[in-house]
Amino acid sequence: MPNNRMNKTIAGYHLLMILSAVDFKVSSREDMVIRSYLAEEFPIHVNLDKQMDVISSLQPTQWETHFRKAMDDFYDDATPAERRKLIRFALQLASADAVITPEENYYLNLLFEQWEDMANL
Repeated sequence: MPNNRMNKTIAGYHLLMILSAVDFKVSSREDMVIRSYLAEEFPIHVNLDKQMDVISSLQPTQWETHFRKAMDDFYDDATPAERRKLIRFALQLASADAVITPEENYYLNLLFEQWEDMANL
C-alpha cells in the first residue's frame, strides 16, 4: 500500500470500493451507487485505472488498514457536510442489495465511530 496521501474524492472512492468488496459480492445496485458518487464528484471523465490497481492489489487482510487511511485522508480535506454526504453514499451502498452484512456493518461502524460529527445525520 503506497504511503501517498489521497485527496478527498479519491479517498471517498477507495472507501466505497472497499465497502463494496467486504462481503465478496458486488451487485449491480452497488455499482450504481459508486457511479453516482463518481458522477457527483468528478463531473468530467477521470481515468481511475491507477486507483483500481491500488485497490485490487490489496489483500482482504489489508482492507481495514487501507480503509482507515482513506477515512483519515478524506476527513482531513472534507467539511462536516461532505463527510455526511459520503456517509449517505456508504449507507446506500451497503443497503443496495437489501442486506447489510456483518462485514459491511463493521466498516460502516468504523466511519461512524471515527467521524464523531456524524451523529446528526
